[in-house]
Amino acid sequence: MSPDDLDPPGFCPQGFWLNERGLPDMDLDAVTKQSVLHAKPDGLILQYGTAGFRTKAEHLDHVMFRMGLLAVLRSKQTKSAIGVMVTASHNPEEDNGVKLVDPLGEMLAASWEEHATCLANAEEEHLPRVLVDISEKAAVDLHQDAFVVIGRDTRPSSEKLSQSVIDGVTVLGGQFHDYGLLTTPQLHYMVFCRNSKGQYGKATVEGYYQKLSSAFVELTKQAFCSGDDRRTLRVDCANGIGALKLAEMRHYFSQGLSVQLFNDGTKGKLNHLCGADFVKSHQKPPQGIEMRANERCCSFDGDADRIVYYYHDADGQFHLIDGDKIATLISSFLKELLLEIGDGLSLGVVQTAYANGSSTRYLEEVMKVPVYCTKTGVKHLHHKAQEFDIGVYFEANGHGTVLFSKAAETKIKQLAKESEDEKRKAAKMLESIIDLFNQTIGDAISDMLVIEAILALKGLTVQQWDALYTDLPNRQLKVKVADRQVISTTDAERQVVKPPGLQEAINDLVKKYRLSRAFVRPSGTEDIVRVYAEADSQENTDSLAYEVSLAVFQLAGGIGERPQRGF
Repeated sequence: MSPDDLDPPGFCPQGFWLNERGLPDMDLDAVTKQSVLHAKPDGLILQYGTAGFRTKAEHLDHVMFRMGLLAVLRSKQTKSAIGVMVTASHNPEEDNGVKLVDPLGEMLAASWEEHATCLANAEEEHLPRVLVDISEKAAVDLHQDAFVVIGRDTRPSSEKLSQSVIDGVTVLGGQFHDYGLLTTPQLHYMVFCRNSKGQYGKATVEGYYQKLSSAFVELTKQAFCSGDDRRTLRVDCANGIGALKLAEMRHYFSQGLSVQLFNDGTKGKLNHLCGADFVKSHQKPPQGIEMRANERCCSFDGDADRIVYYYHDADGQFHLIDGDKIATLISSFLKELLLEIGDGLSLGVVQTAYANGSSTRYLEEVMKVPVYCTKTGVKHLHHKAQEFDIGVYFEANGHGTVLFSKAAETKIKQLAKESEDEKRKAAKMLESIIDLFNQTIGDAISDMLVIEAILALKGLTVQQWDALYTDLPNRQLKVKVADRQVISTTDAERQVVKPPGLQEAINDLVKKYRLSRAFVRPSGTEDIVRVYAEADSQENTDSLAYEVSLAVFQLAGGIGERPQRGF
């Protein structure tokens, strides 16, 4: 019997889905049987956001299985390897999460975020139908081979949840490679390496270590160094995966940098009173790290995609160096090298509204580097940074990287071969920096090596770096509201469109204080409105934050206790 004699497309009695030619493609019976082993808890609704899915680990088994299914469909549709990372980043140890990684190592496309949400929330009996709907809407060629790469962090729940992903991949006939324990940026790197057929690098942990370390050693060869003190760095690893990977990697670059690991997971809980998120939000050092005056320290977050620096001065005062100052150091260095090679390549810095006003002023007025503002969320920053020959983006929380266009990479490599001495030297340094950055996503290990290389090359102490500009005091508050959707914003979330009257109220309040600004934006996940304020003094900042919070409470349907002075 020829394919033309078969039934029209649709479900067939055996539980397969038939394609246009009436040939079976997806074994939906097998999916249904496997799905029962990864049953969805009644009434649980989850949303795929910027960070993928995140919640308590015990609620995620069905989600992991279904993301394995989705990764296969996405792989078939893109004809590329797709990544699945099991992590909840800086969340507490008892949480977990999952996110998919697209072919170039970037975050999952927005249209597929909707598919992910739909698939995760489907009741058991509707799962086959939803899979078919996604395949049809996305025009997935079900005959195409699928390949999925999987990584996980060190949470106690991660190994079992990772196996659930594998169950989802295999039931739809997908091939997979399980890398086991990886940092989130390493998984993004592996996906891009595989899909670039090795042009970006070798898709192995060893390949990652060698590429970054070689670039670091090459870059720092000519560094001015006044003794060993400048080359020792204390690293708080948040009791997470960063500790394991940095311990494996450090001997590759030990001639240029000695790293001392703290909160390395041998005792203490993941992210508990330590890590980049704790240090940034509490403005104090983590527990478990020994600090001496004026010594550089840094903290990774739980999956090693964020980094912040800090130190104690001689008086014992704590100084935080966050993503804004990291972006400033890197941009200033790149600007100097670009002036050396003089080839008209464009440099742009991308920030969010949360960037400290002093950093924006310093970049624009002192360094003469153009600064652009986007909505909060890494994917918005990454997308904007792609518009430049060299795009620098960092969030204040320490997540960021630098992107180089293909044209910029080609031009820099050409100049490194052909130009005169000074020009060639600058071009060769840029060539090493290209290899040192993980261009797929913010990477704490990669960013750490870039920062350490720049400080060594410039002969800068951590205090001199900190003194580039003085941060304006700032305050962030939350206001509970009945419905966060009553607030909508524009201008990269810096202006409120509705409710009417709120932006006018904020404008009037801001006029009362020097060097001040304030904005409000709805949370992406809960019914709260986030308030940000900065001004010339902490007292004025706190007053402005309180007054703006009160305006939000009064004009945007605040619930519960009214905002109070003194927080």
